[in-house]
Amino acid sequence: MRKYRYWIACCLTLLGANTLLAKPKPGQDKITVAAYYFPNYHTGDARNSLTKGHDWSEWKLVKNARPRFEGHQQPKIPAWGYTDEKDPEVMARKIKAASRNGIDAFIFDWYYYDDGPFLNRCLDEGFLSAKNCRRLKFALMWANHDWVEIHPYTQGTGQKLLYPGKVSATTYHRICKHLTDKYFTQPNYLLVEGKAYFSVYDVQKFVESFGSLEATRQAMELMDQTAREAGLKGVHWNIVAWGNPVLPVENPPQNLPELIRKLRFNSATSYVWVHHYWLNQRETDYSIVLSQYLKHWDKAVADYGVPYFPNVTMGWDSSPRTNQEAEWQHNLGYPYSGVLVNNSPANFEKALQTVKNRLLTDPEGPRIMNINCWNEWTEGSYLEPDKIHGLKYLKAVKKVFK
Repeated sequence: MRKYRYWIACCLTLLGANTLLAKPKPGQDKITVAAYYFPNYHTGDARNSLTKGHDWSEWKLVKNARPRFEGHQQPKIPAWGYTDEKDPEVMARKIKAASRNGIDAFIFDWYYYDDGPFLNRCLDEGFLSAKNCRRLKFALMWANHDWVEIHPYTQGTGQKLLYPGKVSATTYHRICKHLTDKYFTQPNYLLVEGKAYFSVYDVQKFVESFGSLEATRQAMELMDQTAREAGLKGVHWNIVAWGNPVLPVENPPQNLPELIRKLRFNSATSYVWVHHYWLNQRETDYSIVLSQYLKHWDKAVADYGVPYFPNVTMGWDSSPRTNQEAEWQHNLGYPYSGVLVNNSPANFEKALQTVKNRLLTDPEGPRIMNINCWNEWTEGSYLEPDKIHGLKYLKAVKKVFK
């Protein structure tokens, strides 16, 4: 099997199949659109089963959500129902809808701690087993942050740390082999110039795992080497660059440009707009946050020294992760944050068009962008159809990028 995958990877690299360019060829205007995918909407995850019961998923929080102020649109009701994403038929429907409406890839939030994987059944059993899996590329963002109990969270109580994001050297060696054998050599894994796209969410936690920048760089080279031995050109290291912490216990890096340079990341990106503009008010207009994000984009391009892959965020409302029986107040820290409003399908489409136009004005710039999110239902950011808007958000992507 390893030998078979090696030859697949070699052929893909030689033929240029499934490979994106960090810098476009002259006249190239095709933009690859990736959507982040948060895989906590399936039952039977070993960790969730231990702490919450075998039948638990975040759909429970979605169902239980209620309006916290006048005009607050909760609960969000999925038009496809409360499906189980580890079912290949369920995932096949998602792949079909995504690929038909301008989405080229899913970037899965990927979790792996010292004692093994977390939330992996969606990708391993659902996506990779779907009959139409190869209609969509996929990649991984290592969500290597501390996992704390916020499902739901009551303001004022202690935030229990369940799974530390820092990993041992032994675990990291295991991760390198696991990533290459199981994911990077898949025929539809997302490659950038022949390298497997791999994104790191929390660079601070990443460096803590190895103790120094030099040791971290050596660890990155180990993964590069493992990928090269499997027939790829290495790993395209992408950093999720943010300055405004969202999740509890997050610590923003002190000098991102220096970290990017010394660790030799190949590109940078964003996960969500609120990483760059916190919602201090109970309700903040979508256009305000877009304008602030565009300013961040300018700064990222000027400071980082590597290609920057921009982000469009569909919405933000983390109130479903709060205790619905307790009093709700905004701006008390995640998940008691403000709500993004006026994020209509029409305004979302305008944001997509703005980002597309801006990418195309730079003939030497990247041709990759991402969207938050395919299915962040408990954070109010999703492309999957709901009972109010149906497929309008997906149709907006199709209209701009197809």
